[in-house]
Amino acid sequence: MKNYFLILLAMLLLSSCYNDKIQELYPSTPTTTCDTNTVTYSATILPIIKASCSISGCHDATTVAGGYNYSTYAGLYVNVQNNRLMGALNHTTGYFAMPLNAPALTSCQISQFTAWINKGAPNN
Repeated sequence: MKNYFLILLAMLLLSSCYNDKIQELYPSTPTTTCDTNTVTYSATILPIIKASCSISGCHDATTVAGGYNYSTYAGLYVNVQNNRLMGALNHTTGYFAMPLNAPALTSCQISQFTAWINKGAPNN
């Protein structure tokens, strides 16, 4: 009986040991990069505007909330020039935080807007 107990104890102890590598158990998730080098109005900025700003009831051609129509480049560019766009996107004091009643843009999206504006906000 004593031998069975020792064998059972040994089996329990040995079965609880393992030699896994932490990298195999918890693989790191690849980090996504934020491309701010190839930002263009048509490929980068416009899709964000269409998804978050120039939507029905906001800064579209029909509603023109706050007097801002972002459905066109010219309508957006006005607020690029007077810094209202970045003030709103960055939730700076004195500006209405945008998008209104929605989550803020990601830090990558804000960095892309900044990069585009720093390049002169070209209509490309």
